[in-house]
Amino acid sequence: MPKHYRPPGKKKEGNAARYITRSQAVKDLQVSLSVFRKLCIFKNVFPRDPKKKVKGNHHTYYHMKDILGLKHDPLLVKFREARTYEKKKKKAMSKKNKDLVERVSTHKPSYTLDRPILERYPTFIDALRDLDDGLTMVHLFAALPAIERENIQVERIHSCRGLSLEWQAYVSRTHKLRKAFISVKGIYYQAEVEGQKITWLTPHALQQVMPQDVDYKIMLTFLELYENLLGFVNFKLYNSINLKYPPILDPRLKASASDLYAFTRYVENVADENEDDEETRACKTLFKDMTFFLSREVPRESLLFVITAFGGVVSWEGDGAPFEESNQSINYQIVDRPSQSHRFISRDYIQPQWVFDCINARIILPTEDYIVGKVLPPHLSPFVDNEAEGHEPEYAETIKRHQAAARKEILPMPGGEQDDLDNAQNLLAEGIIDRTKAKEAAERKRKMAMLQEEYHHELKKELEGTTQHTPATAEEGKKKKKNVDDEETEDDDQNLQQFADDNDNMSKVTMSRKKRRLYEAMKISQERKKASVDTLKTRKKNIQNSKKTSSH
Repeated sequence: MPKHYRPPGKKKEGNAARYITRSQAVKDLQVSLSVFRKLCIFKNVFPRDPKKKVKGNHHTYYHMKDILGLKHDPLLVKFREARTYEKKKKKAMSKKNKDLVERVSTHKPSYTLDRPILERYPTFIDALRDLDDGLTMVHLFAALPAIERENIQVERIHSCRGLSLEWQAYVSRTHKLRKAFISVKGIYYQAEVEGQKITWLTPHALQQVMPQDVDYKIMLTFLELYENLLGFVNFKLYNSINLKYPPILDPRLKASASDLYAFTRYVENVADENEDDEETRACKTLFKDMTFFLSREVPRESLLFVITAFGGVVSWEGDGAPFEESNQSINYQIVDRPSQSHRFISRDYIQPQWVFDCINARIILPTEDYIVGKVLPPHLSPFVDNEAEGHEPEYAETIKRHQAAARKEILPMPGGEQDDLDNAQNLLAEGIIDRTKAKEAAERKRKMAMLQEEYHHELKKELEGTTQHTPATAEEGKKKKKNVDDEETEDDDQNLQQFADDNDNMSKVTMSRKKRRLYEAMKISQERKKASVDTLKTRKKNIQNSKKTSSH
C-alpha cells in the first residue's frame, strides 16, 4: 500500500480540508453565482491563495471556515426567500393571474445590512479607516446618469448625491479638510476626522462616459454596502455636533440646484474653539474675512466646498446666491475665461487653481501668477513627499520662501538646516576647526608620501652606485609624488566601493529567497527613481540653458 494512500470516505487532511473551490462552495450553499458574490462582498469573504492547489491552478479557492460562516448567516436565508418569491411571482405572471401577482408582491422579502456592518466595523474608528473606497464610490455614482439597462435607478443616484453632500457639509463646516488636488481623473480630497486621514476622489462635473467592459452588478453591490456604511457614519458625525439627522433643507435652495449651500446653511459652525487642534484653527482662519464670487464657468460645488472649509464666504452667479456680483465686499472673483467684459477695481480676478494652491500651502499666495489670461504655474500635488522622491520642483521652493516670509523666518542656505541659523557662531567655529583638521591631515599625508618616495629613490641610487641629487631627479620625484597621490586616491575609492559591494553580497547570501527577491525589487525601484530624478534635473538644466541663450 502506498505511503499516502487514503481509502475513499476517509477524512481529508491538509489543504484539501482547509480550502474549497468556488464551484464547490456555490454547490454547498445552494445559491447562484451572483448571490454568492453578493454574499461574499457583504460578509468580507475574499479568495485565498493556498501554496498547494489541490484541484489545480485554474480554480478560485476560499477558506473552509469562511464558507461555513456563510452557511449559517441570516443573509443567506433572506436570499433564499427572495429566490422563492421570484419563482412564485413568475409562476403567477405566467398564469396571467393578476390577483395572485398583487398578493405575492405584497409579501416581497427585504433585508438590511446593519448586522454585517456592525460585524465588519466594531468601532467607529474602524469604519472611518475603511471609508476611502466608500466615499469614492458614492461620489462616482452621484455624478453618473441613470441607465435602465444597467439597473442604475434615479433613486439610487439621488441617494448617493444626498449622502455625498451631507459628508461635504460636515467636513466644510467643521473645517476638517486638509488637502485638495486637481488631476485628470478628478479632484482628490483629504480630511482628518477623529484623528483618521480619509482620502477620496470626486469626478469632474462633466458628462460621464459609461464603458461597456465594466460589471455594474458588482459595483452596485459594493455601492449598496457603502451607502449603508456612509449613512451610519454621517448619522454618528451629525450627532457628535448636536445636529438632527437627516438634515432638513430649505426647499427654495433645493429647487434652485444649490444643494451643497443648503446643507452648509443647515450645518452650523458648532465646533468648540477649545476642542480644535492647531491645524484645524489654522485651516479655519486661512480665508477669514475674505469674500469670494464664483463665475458661472468655474466648478461651483468644489470651490464652494473648499472655500467654506477654510473660513471663506462664497457667492455665485445664479439662483439662490447669497449676494450679487455687484457687492462691494467681494475680495476675489474666480473666473476661468480669457477676458472679462466688466471689471471691479476693488477686487482681484484670479483663476481657480489659486484657491487650491493656497489651501495646500496654508498661506495666501500672491495673485500675480494667477491672474486671468496668464499661464499658470505648475499645480503641485500635496500628496507627494519631495524629500522622499529626491527632487524638489522649482515652484515648491518658491512656495517655501513665501511660507517663510509669512512666518517672518529666514530660510537656511542649501544643504544647511534651521539649527545652523540659530547657532551661526558655532557653525562658523566648527567649520574653521574642521577645515584646519582637514588641512593638517592632508599636509601629513603629503609629507609621508614625499619621504617615502625619497627613501625609495635613495635606495635605488645606492644600488646603482650614485648618491648625488640633480634638479632633474627632484622634479621627477615631484611628478612621481603627484602620480602616487592620484593612484592612492583612486585606490581608496575603489576599496570603498569594493567594500560596499562585498557587504551587499554578504547580506544577500544570508537572506532567504523571498527576502532576496524583495530586496532586489527595492533596489530596482530605487534605481528607477534615481533615473527619473536625474532626467528631471537634466531637463531643468536644459531649459535654463535655453532661456539663457534666448535672452542673449
